[in-house]
Amino acid sequence: MRIVIAGGHGQIALRLERLLAARGDEVAGIIRKAEQADDLREAGAEPVVLDLESASVDEVADRLRGADAAVFAAGAGPGSGAARKDTVDKAAAVLFADAAVKAGVRRLVVVSSMGADPQHEGDEIFDVYQRAKGEADAYVRGLNALDWTILRPGQLTDDASTGLVRLEARTGRGPIPRDDVAAVLAELVDTAATAGLTLELISGPAPVSVAVKSVAGN
Repeated sequence: MRIVIAGGHGQIALRLERLLAARGDEVAGIIRKAEQADDLREAGAEPVVLDLESASVDEVADRLRGADAAVFAAGAGPGSGAARKDTVDKAAAVLFADAAVKAGVRRLVVVSSMGADPQHEGDEIFDVYQRAKGEADAYVRGLNALDWTILRPGQLTDDASTGLVRLEARTGRGPIPRDDVAAVLAELVDTAATAGLTLELISGPAPVSVAVKSVAGN
């Protein structure tokens, strides 16, 4: 498979790129800064320099054309202000989804946030983030031309992978190592039967492959 990942230099994205490349997939990661390219090459991914905050739908579609699947893993980051929550966490996600439609890439997996909700209340930066992610998710859900899956991890940690997760429509809050998020994403990209699902993810009792097969069968 050829898989294009938005936010290719992110902590989860780099882990995902290593997993996909190791199993023989062709991986490209969209990055904003050319100096990040070597990190992607070391992960086994082709770097694609493109700023999703200023790119057009056509420009993004050109990079997606020919892919079997796309993953949106971009984010403004914890140090960013409210404006970039809108331009990255919402607008870039919408742009990427529209570009996937235009490029004819049906399979899209979106990394969202547990609790994301367009109606989320509050004025803190995290509240703005939750609204932005919720609005992006709602937009993706409305695109019938996509076989989308939305993944909402719990509290991200850098703990070692356990390979054991809980993946359900509602899990309740809890931690999850970034390594395990990447492993779940790698499985979801391959599992079209999860299309149309919004899933929460925390550490739990089930091996990753078992957890993904379980939700795909429901």
